[in-house]
Amino acid sequence: METIIVILFVVGYLAITLEHNLKIDKLIPAIGMMALLWAVIALAHMPVFEVNAELKELEPSHVEEILLHHLGKTAEILVFLLGAMTIVEIIDYFDGFATIKGYITTKRKRSLLWIFCILGFILSAIIDNLTATIVLITILQKVIQDRNLRLWFAGMIVIAANAGGAWSPIGDVTTTMLWIGNKVSTLQLIEHVLVPSVFCMAVPTLIASRLEVFKGNIEGDFGDGVPDSRHGSTMLYLGLGMIVFVPVFKTITHLPPYVGMMLSLAVVATFAEIYSSSKFTLTELPGQDPEEDNHEGHHSPVHHSLSRIEMPSILFFLGILMAVAALESLGMLFNFAEYLDATMPYLGTEAAGGKVSDLVVLILGAGSAIIDNVPLVAASMGMFSVPIDDPVWHFIAYSAGTGGSMLIIGSAAGVVAMGMEKIDFFWYLKKIGLYALIGFLSGAAVFVLIRNFILNA
Repeated sequence: METIIVILFVVGYLAITLEHNLKIDKLIPAIGMMALLWAVIALAHMPVFEVNAELKELEPSHVEEILLHHLGKTAEILVFLLGAMTIVEIIDYFDGFATIKGYITTKRKRSLLWIFCILGFILSAIIDNLTATIVLITILQKVIQDRNLRLWFAGMIVIAANAGGAWSPIGDVTTTMLWIGNKVSTLQLIEHVLVPSVFCMAVPTLIASRLEVFKGNIEGDFGDGVPDSRHGSTMLYLGLGMIVFVPVFKTITHLPPYVGMMLSLAVVATFAEIYSSSKFTLTELPGQDPEEDNHEGHHSPVHHSLSRIEMPSILFFLGILMAVAALESLGMLFNFAEYLDATMPYLGTEAAGGKVSDLVVLILGAGSAIIDNVPLVAASMGMFSVPIDDPVWHFIAYSAGTGGSMLIIGSAAGVVAMGMEKIDFFWYLKKIGLYALIGFLSGAAVFVLIRNFILNA
C-alpha cells in the first residue's frame, strides 16, 4: 500500500508543478491528493505514527487522532494567513499603498533600482513577498513606459522580495510555517538569517546596477504619492504596525501567532469601519452594486476585503500541507531523513547543531525553484528531528525562501510578476536567473560563515 501512497503523491505533485501546461489550478490536485491519501490510509488500516522530535522516534497513534492533530496545526497557518491577507486588503481598500509613491523622487535608473529593491526587501518582511511584489510592480506600471526596462525592474524586485521574506516570520509562507510549527523563534530567525538575506538582495542588485539597461534617467512621473482616501496613510501605517505587532504578541503571551493576528485584524477592522462610516451588516455584501463597490463609505470595508482574499491559495495550502502530513504520519519522511543522514556527505559542523548536511538544505533551496517550496518545507518539518532554533531550520528558511528566485515559476512573487508583466520563462532564466543564483549562493556562504565562526565562537 505504501507504493500506492507514493504514486498518488508523485502524480499529484506533478499535476501541481505542471498546472500551466495542464491548465488546471494547482488547488485541485492538491485537495484531491490530500483526500485520496488519507482515504487509502483509512481503508487499508495502515499504521500511523506521531514523530517524537525529542526522542527522535515514531510513536504509534490512531488515524482519527493524528488527522485531527495535523488539521489543527494546518488550521493555525491558514487562520494566520487569512488574517494577514484581510489586513492587507483593508489597507488597499483605502489606497494606503499609494503613500509609498511619495518616498520616490529620483528618476535615475540606478537609484530607482536600489530604491525598489530595498522597498521590496523591507515590505516583503512585513506584508509578505507576494503582496510586496504586487504593490511595487503596480507602481512600476504607472511610471515606467519602457516595457523592457520594466521587466528588468520586475525581475530584480522578485529577488529582493524573496530575500526579504526569508528572514521575517511573517514574510514568507514557508517561514511562517516554520515559526508557527515551533521550529524557529522570531529573534533567533532574524539573528541568523537577516544578514545572509541582505547579501542575497544586495549582491545581485549591485552587479545589475552596472548594466547598461540601468544607466541614465527614466521618463515619467511618480505622482504626488497622495492616496485617494484621506485615511490612506493612516491605514497603511496602522496595518503594517499591527502585523509587526503579532510576533511581539506571541513573545509576550506565548500564544499561537494566529491569536495575535486576529487581535491585529480586530484593531485594523475597527478603524476601517469608523473611517468608512458604514454599518456592519450581513445583508449588504460588496458586489451588489458594481458602480459603488469600490467607493469608500458605501459598504463595510471588512466585507469588501474578505471578498478579495485568495481562497484558492488557502485551499491549496490546506491540501498540500495535509497531503505531506499523510506521508509524515506513515513514517516515510522520518525514514527518508535517516537515509539522507546515512548516505549524504556531511558538510556542516557538529558545533552548529544538528546532523543535517548543508548540501541537503542547498538542494532543497534549488529544488524550490522547480517545485513549490511549501511542500518542500512541510516535508522537511516532518523529516528532521532537531530542536527549535537549530541552525538547520534557519538555513532551511533561508534556502527555501530565496532559492525560488532562480526561476520565474519558483516562488509566489515570481508567478505574480510573470502574470502582471507577462514575463517569458526563458527571458527570466537568461536575464535574471544568474543574478538570483549569485545572490542565493552569496547569502548561503554568509550564513555558513556566521554560523560557524561568529554565533558558535
